[in-house]
Amino acid sequence: MKKIIFAVLFLINCITINAQISSATFGMMQARQLGPAVTGGRISAIEGVNNEPRTLYIGTAGGGVWKTTNAGVSFTSVFDKYCQSIGALAIDQQNPKTIYVGTGESNMRNTVSVGDGLFKTTDGGDNWSRIPGFDSTEHISKVIVNPKNSNIIYVACPGPLWSDSKHRGLYKSSDAGKTFEKILYINEKTGCADAVIDPVNPETIYASTWEFRRTPYSFNSGGNGSGMYKSTDGGKTWNTLSSGLPAKPFGRAALALAPSEPNKLIAIVEAEKTGLFISNDAGATWKNQSAIVNVVSRPFYFSCLVIDPKDAKRVYRPGFGFSYSDDGGLSFADGGFTVHADHHALWINPQYTNQMYLGTDGGVYMSTDRGASWLLLASLPVPQFYHVAFDNKEPYNVYGGLQDNGSWMAPSQAAFGIKNADWKFLFGGDGFWVQPDGVDESIVYAEYQGGHVNRVNTKDGTSYDIQPQQALGEEKLRFNWNTPIVIGSKNKNNLYVASQYLYKSTAQGRSWQKISPDLTTNDKKKQEQEKSGGMSADNTSAENHCTIFTIAESPLDENIIWAGTDDGNLQYTTDGGKNWTNVAKNYATAGIAPQSWVSSIEPSKFDKNTVYVTWENHMYGDHKTYAGKSTDMGKTFTKFASEEFNSFAHKIKEDNVNKDLLFLATEMGLYATLDGGKKWFRMKNNIPWKAMVRDIQIHPATNDLIIGTHGRGILIVDNITAMRNMTNDMASKEAYIFESKPINLTMGKYQTVGTQSEGWSANNTPQQAPIKYYFRDRLNTGDVKIEVYDKQGKLLQTMPGTKRKGINVVYWNMRTTPPKVASGGSKPDFSGFTAPMVLPGEYTVKVKVADKVYDSKLELKAEEKPDYTLADREVQYATAMKLYNMHEQLAALAADISGKQKNLKLLMEKMQNPKEKKVVQQYYDSLETLRGTLMGTKQASIFADEERIRENITNLYTSVCYQEVKPSNLQEQRVLGLQADIKKAEEKNVTLTKTFSEKVKAIQEKQQLPKSKVEVNKNN
Repeated sequence: MKKIIFAVLFLINCITINAQISSATFGMMQARQLGPAVTGGRISAIEGVNNEPRTLYIGTAGGGVWKTTNAGVSFTSVFDKYCQSIGALAIDQQNPKTIYVGTGESNMRNTVSVGDGLFKTTDGGDNWSRIPGFDSTEHISKVIVNPKNSNIIYVACPGPLWSDSKHRGLYKSSDAGKTFEKILYINEKTGCADAVIDPVNPETIYASTWEFRRTPYSFNSGGNGSGMYKSTDGGKTWNTLSSGLPAKPFGRAALALAPSEPNKLIAIVEAEKTGLFISNDAGATWKNQSAIVNVVSRPFYFSCLVIDPKDAKRVYRPGFGFSYSDDGGLSFADGGFTVHADHHALWINPQYTNQMYLGTDGGVYMSTDRGASWLLLASLPVPQFYHVAFDNKEPYNVYGGLQDNGSWMAPSQAAFGIKNADWKFLFGGDGFWVQPDGVDESIVYAEYQGGHVNRVNTKDGTSYDIQPQQALGEEKLRFNWNTPIVIGSKNKNNLYVASQYLYKSTAQGRSWQKISPDLTTNDKKKQEQEKSGGMSADNTSAENHCTIFTIAESPLDENIIWAGTDDGNLQYTTDGGKNWTNVAKNYATAGIAPQSWVSSIEPSKFDKNTVYVTWENHMYGDHKTYAGKSTDMGKTFTKFASEEFNSFAHKIKEDNVNKDLLFLATEMGLYATLDGGKKWFRMKNNIPWKAMVRDIQIHPATNDLIIGTHGRGILIVDNITAMRNMTNDMASKEAYIFESKPINLTMGKYQTVGTQSEGWSANNTPQQAPIKYYFRDRLNTGDVKIEVYDKQGKLLQTMPGTKRKGINVVYWNMRTTPPKVASGGSKPDFSGFTAPMVLPGEYTVKVKVADKVYDSKLELKAEEKPDYTLADREVQYATAMKLYNMHEQLAALAADISGKQKNLKLLMEKMQNPKEKKVVQQYYDSLETLRGTLMGTKQASIFADEERIRENITNLYTSVCYQEVKPSNLQEQRVLGLQADIKKAEEKNVTLTKTFSEKVKAIQEKQQLPKSKVEVNKNN
């Protein structure tokens, strides 16, 4: 019985301890968001407040919802806790703080993400609530609020892209979103693509339905379920619109209604011959109107059509480019040649219709001349990375490819923050893999879709095509849309690229060796991409299939290479490619769908036989999280499971030092585990909770976690050592201070905080000494104090600590406490906020919590430089301390003078004898004259210089404190001059005391007045 009780108690204890480690534990290890905003990601929706058009909301394909209240000068993310794929926005213009967000972008390309419902805010985006009933719709294309009745809401749902579903159609709420009913439904393959409402008679609604389906290897847009409908009773009954429209089957139809003339509608209908159709009788009849190429191109992807709110003849067609009409759609002209291609959203300011905001694959543009010219709003950091890489420079650079925006690189730290201008364009097309060469730091490998790999010289910008070519007698090469480019983990000279075959080069792609047979299933039925598209042919390599998608060389043995395919094969070689073993059947027995796309492979850094793998099967309608581990070269697999998981997986990453620390990137969030995969938690530390995380890297030198997202750019969690070292034993303690590696003693190689003057700027890593400590529970009462002591036990600085549960971080600026500065001047003196930087050495950190003290050692090291040696530091510190002491000396003198003046003033208030009062007043005035030599006492304006001893000390003191160089000879001489000035002032104070104190004393005794303390500090 005792054994049973002990076992139960042990189990409870283990559960309690494990429960301590969660996302909250690491909440203060906040990610830096690098952007960039120099080129944005795909914008899916834009809505503005009609009566306050400076306020707009931007919906993005992968970056959530952003808000601006200054017409686009700056933006704030307001949707970080929710799904980042946005399909639609709607503002209740009668109550403009009420906004609806439909998640799940509806631009149905191969990489489109999914949504998880409909959300509502009533306070302008500060707080959101989920509206029940839309969790499974996956894609929402339009939300409409009845302009005359805010309780009536319409939601158009195309529904799932990859599978049949009843969760699609047009929905209506009559109680402001509390409940909804489906009012237009065709079948499980057909959803509602678009809807418009008559603003004059809002019971009149038009809707288009769309039958569509994607598979991993094909796309079909169109079918008999597609159609156009009209209701005049708020959706109770519907009439099919067909007169003049194409015969079924047809595809997607975009609708626009003229607000100033509601009987006028325009539609673009995808059909065997896609066309522009105009109705002037409220949809009863339609006329096919000839149109330019941009108007009718790629209608499944370009579904935006807008009519000017005040001018029914002004029509806009954002598509591949920007087209407009001045005659109601009878003719169009192309414009907007300076904007990024691929347009998906347009909002026109109804107060001033010359002003428009255009959403493209490259961000948001603003025009104030009806689209004649455009300005990129380069302050919206929503780029869509597929992969991220790094180099080993100082500071290291990050690299990545962007959806429809090429390949880029940028430093991880830069002067005054990482700005748009710090991002360097490397290569064009849709960017995917970007890999810096493992040996030659001037070479980078980049690509655009379909395996078009180039070798790029970053010094001169030249690039050369190195894509492997089809050999005589071989099948046509099949390159994935997102073709892998991989540098060897063990041998940095190895470069790998894959089609259905794996290629290796040790000559930077100048020559290639094919080291595998076809590693895919080579299913010919999945290789008919030329037939893809449905009503509109669309073969851009996006549906290329039966290809190798993932390559990984073992970091322990370059002959062990793993390859994963998009059709479910997982293969490895142990002899550099001579022989291959397929373990696809083995992972299927672990509960992983057998046809799953192998999205990442991570051979262990600690054991040759261990490998981590992620699979994803969402292209068959299966959104489960598939991630697992094998410890026997793929003979068996263990599937990772967690109640936290809620979407398909893209990447798994093993830590460089702690084999039990793993990171998992999914379509809706980043997860971590500290126990090898037993328990997972979502990372929320300034990372959008449901970010589309596509790639993860860990820098070996800085220990930074580098995160590539498809919609929020690149994020960096600086130095994850505390996370790496966290154990259950630590977590069970009431408090714990983490040991720190030696800190570089520097005033900062870079300014930490960036500026938004160039549109967007990301902060650098803090250059101060981090003090990291852990609390098992949040401290609800009492204060936390952080104290730093030198080796002699002298207290250098006291800082307030944070009290949150989990890891807390307080930064010590590696300086002492600022001096006491002479007060009483007409302007503030900033030396009171400045202190000398300490010298290299060992320091003691104490964390004081109520009556408990936790301490740790902190070592500061200084980088020896030719122009700044340790001896130079010591001279600088000694000089700074001389000036520090001068400030304190001057402060004491100023306090003595002010104290005397205060008492003299009280004395004069009680005196009656004018002659004697004159003597006291003379003493007071003499002291004031002396005080006026110590500091500025007359000029209050910051633009009026009044330099006295205090200001002169400050000028030199701040210069010496904030320079990493030995003081100059003249600076050291100036110290002597200032010391002389203080001495002279002190002597003057002594002289005045001797001159007046006895006289004042005699007056007091004669008048029998209380003695005034005018002889404070007789030495002065």
